[in-house]
Amino acid sequence: MPLDLFNFSLEQFQSFLLVVVRVGAILMTAPIFGSKNLPVQLKVGLTLLIAIIIFPILSSMDAVFPTHILSFGLAMTTEVMIGAIIGFSARLIFSGIQLAGQLLGFQMGFAIVNVMDPVTSEQVTIIAQVKNIVAILVFLSINAHHWFIQAIVSSFSMVPPMSFNFSPQLMETILELTERMFIIAVKVGAPLIAALLFTSVALGLIARSVPQINIFIVGFPLKIAVGLIGLGLSLPIFCFFLRGIFDRLWNDISLLLKAM
Repeated sequence: MPLDLFNFSLEQFQSFLLVVVRVGAILMTAPIFGSKNLPVQLKVGLTLLIAIIIFPILSSMDAVFPTHILSFGLAMTTEVMIGAIIGFSARLIFSGIQLAGQLLGFQMGFAIVNVMDPVTSEQVTIIAQVKNIVAILVFLSINAHHWFIQAIVSSFSMVPPMSFNFSPQLMETILELTERMFIIAVKVGAPLIAALLFTSVALGLIARSVPQINIFIVGFPLKIAVGLIGLGLSLPIFCFFLRGIFDRLWNDISLLLKAM
């Protein structure tokens, strides 16, 4: 079904609209692509460009499009759900990394030192933002953002338009990915959280044995120093851990598509 702009039938328009909706939903919810820092014109242009390129894939699909506007609206809603599920599957990884940074920021005494996250437009601790930026750099360095283009193409062959099925297997896969978000947060933040916990215990023992020391004045800079030094020393391990997580991203997307 080639796209002829000068001879555009109703069936072609319906199928092209479904492609645009799914591609747009993926790009709007995926990390980096869905950032609010990107201009809306760029997102719309990229969505239309990808939709025009992959539109001929539907030529081999004998899809029967609904004629009623409500039925077609329901079909568009399912396309949005497919794109949103694919995009949020990767967004959960970054949410786990930010959660680890939030916990570390609280332990270091940076609970009040918040910055605006450009992706979610929410206030997060500065440590969470640092970890998020490092995760984005690793994500781009291994070309993991290309997997979303591959997911867009594969989604139309694995889940044709108007064939979405919200199965129990899909719900189970989504819950497993959500559970992994908390596991990632614990694994990323556990070493530094443990070091800061031992620092607090040591400060408590010093406060009991030497009451003359103002432990609050000593404790704040000490915990910040321990946190920053530990953050710098653990950065290579953190990047190696992120590569392992992102390498599994395509497998997670494939499981979601198969469950649909």
